[in-house]
Amino acid sequence: MSKLESQDILCYIDSLLKYSNFSKAAQSLYISQPYLTKVIKKVESQLDCELITRNKLPYRLTEQGKIYYQYLTSLEHSYAKLMKEISYASDIGNKVLRIGILPSLGSYLTPLFLPAFLKLHPAYKINLVEDLPEKNEKRIQNVELDFWIGQNSSSISPNLNAFSWGKHSYRAVIPRVCELYQKNVAVIPEGTFDIPTILSQQLVLTSKGSAVRKQIDQLLSVHKIQPNIVMESNEIHTVLKLAKQNMGLTIIPESVRIDESPAEYNIYPIPIDKMSLDYFIAHHSERKLSSVDHDLIHTFLNHGQQCAV
Repeated sequence: MSKLESQDILCYIDSLLKYSNFSKAAQSLYISQPYLTKVIKKVESQLDCELITRNKLPYRLTEQGKIYYQYLTSLEHSYAKLMKEISYASDIGNKVLRIGILPSLGSYLTPLFLPAFLKLHPAYKINLVEDLPEKNEKRIQNVELDFWIGQNSSSISPNLNAFSWGKHSYRAVIPRVCELYQKNVAVIPEGTFDIPTILSQQLVLTSKGSAVRKQIDQLLSVHKIQPNIVMESNEIHTVLKLAKQNMGLTIIPESVRIDESPAEYNIYPIPIDKMSLDYFIAHHSERKLSSVDHDLIHTFLNHGQQCAV
């Protein structure tokens, strides 16, 4: 079994034990329910045993499942140790920095600070690992990344040290299908609507687990709102396009560009004290920062201060 397979299967089992439901677990993993079912059944067939009890809630590992889970966990630990030892043993002159980032976030953030950093250190190369936040967080914990750039630093693992830009805003995109839509108005003034009113509209949202969705779900819980979500997508740009095509209201961070089109939709800046995010760069707490590392962090922060509130 490859490292990728063992890591994925461990994540699959963890999600099934957390949600006790294949559909919800698959949604949290950004995969389809049939695929998740197929993978688990394939492993059970190979091992000739049941790994998880599904006949009663909550799901639990069988005795054979516990043994298999311990095996996968040991593989994770062994691989993390291997990567750490290789990292320490690598030639100190290897001038490559591995940075994890969400693809849609990378298109906004990296042009703001990486050119300035590379101007300071032209001999360095940047290896961008563009993937979902959950996967990149696991990579940096396993020393497979040097740095991780994300949003909402308050939700990351405590064994990571994060440096934040400060607060940034969100915007609601309000298409014609919503009762809040104002004809031929490009930007509705901030403070016009409260959060419950916005979230009570027909919604198009990013999938569970995204940084934006986590905040929206928290607000839905606080205000006790049963949302009318007509569609979800893993990709923020897909959500934006669906909203612009009159599917429903969506909420996007300021990092996502949107042109004004008052005949089709309004743009509403959400007050930053009601909903905000922070961009951060993080490293593992055990990493000994070099002068180059410090320059990367300082460049990130210095350019961020030009945009932060």
